[in-house]
Amino acid sequence: NNREILEKPVADIHKYKFKQVAILNAAYFATFGSEIAVVMILTAFFKTTFNVSDTWAVIGGGSFMFMNLIARPWGGHLSDTIGRKKALIIAVTCMTIGYVIMSLIDSSWPFFVALAITITTSFFVQAGCGAVFAMVPLIKRRLTGQIAGMTGAYGNTGSVLFLTIYTLTSAQTLFAVIAAFAVLVLIAFLFLDEPKGAMAEVLPDGTVQMIDVE
Repeated sequence: NNREILEKPVADIHKYKFKQVAILNAAYFATFGSEIAVVMILTAFFKTTFNVSDTWAVIGGGSFMFMNLIARPWGGHLSDTIGRKKALIIAVTCMTIGYVIMSLIDSSWPFFVALAITITTSFFVQAGCGAVFAMVPLIKRRLTGQIAGMTGAYGNTGSVLFLTIYTLTSAQTLFAVIAAFAVLVLIAFLFLDEPKGAMAEVLPDGTVQMIDVE
């Protein structure tokens, strides 16, 4: 029942800045959305661009997803070490550079150079995913499930959009489009607030507990 919320002002302790949610949604749109899209096309990209064996094409495609095991935890660790906003900026900036370079890959490149660049780009894509979810619980702890669910949904939405672009263009164009969207996300980070101090959590018995977020 939302009647009480609509009729009475919401106490400051229950408020949060929705811009924080929107910016993190956009960041996950770019990071996880591009991860899923690129994983789905990468094997075919290596096969058609370099005419490598099926084995090497699959290895190249699988390498992008495999980096999850290392990079996502690293993105979260970096957030805990240097700050959430700074970690996001580093991960998305490096991801953007990686996608720009990937958009230049063609058959004249050595296969293993292209593979190394792809793996490096993947590392920062996954690190960005980890950095996003390092900040999600700090928006409003009581609503962590809702906010996390919304953020995750935007990641899937990003993959659908990016794959649609791929069907109309080429892999190189897709990489360039992802990089361009990531630049917009970096601009949005200018308006992202770094969680500081403590956040208030209202317990079931009505008492308020302050939780340190630094």
